[in-house]
Amino acid sequence: MSATPDPQDSVHGKAQGQADDSTKTPPGGHDTQQAPLIEHLIELRSRLVRAVAVILAIFLSLYAFSNDIYTFIAQPLMALLPEGSQMIATEVASPFLAPFKLTLVVAVFIAVPFVLHQAWAFIAPGLYDNEKRLAVPLLASSVALFYGGAAFAYYVVFPLLFEFFTQTGPAEVAVMTDINQYLNFVLKLFFAFGIAFEIPIATFLMIFSGATTVESLSKKRPYVVLGCFVVGMLMTPPDVISQSLLAVPMYLLYEVGILFGRLVKRTPRPEDDSGA
Repeated sequence: MSATPDPQDSVHGKAQGQADDSTKTPPGGHDTQQAPLIEHLIELRSRLVRAVAVILAIFLSLYAFSNDIYTFIAQPLMALLPEGSQMIATEVASPFLAPFKLTLVVAVFIAVPFVLHQAWAFIAPGLYDNEKRLAVPLLASSVALFYGGAAFAYYVVFPLLFEFFTQTGPAEVAVMTDINQYLNFVLKLFFAFGIAFEIPIATFLMIFSGATTVESLSKKRPYVVLGCFVVGMLMTPPDVISQSLLAVPMYLLYEVGILFGRLVKRTPRPEDDSGA
């Protein structure tokens, strides 16, 4: 005779089966939660590779003109040197490394819009619509202001600065600047003025995010003036002229940021309207 299955055994078997199934990873469990993170990391890697590839392509296309690029950067100083004077190289590899380094930096400068576009494409899916509408003009303005700061340094600051340096020295001392030291000097000023020209964007974002107000920033003008000269002292060579040439535009750009910040006060934010 065949044995009749015990109902308790069947119930126990079902419970055991459910217990075994519970130890397995459910379809929507931890593994699927890690999948988006892995996808984001893969996308980030691909966008970084694209940015590096573009920088490398620009560098390779410009390398043949590396000496011409260096000559262009050195022109503000060379134009003020006595006739027959020239720059020198005190290190063996300087004639090669200085133009090489400058060309690489120029390639990065040119590729900044593409690099920012890759960063924007990566973070844009996680932004709200109102943030997307604001981010695009801010990114474009940041690039334009950075380029504007570098152009201001080259066309305004360098001629005044080098004229002061070349005319204040003793008459018996011949100005013979090392090409590598000159490059480090001008690159430092390029970055200093490029970053300083981002002050309106930083001020606008502080007001827009609610971290501060126009009234609060207006009351801090004396401290801002002092801070601009301190930053100018730290980011430029140790002379009053270059310090002032950086500090004064920084303060003026601070005022521009406050001016645009007043528009934020008058314009209601989209999320505020939706929550009303």
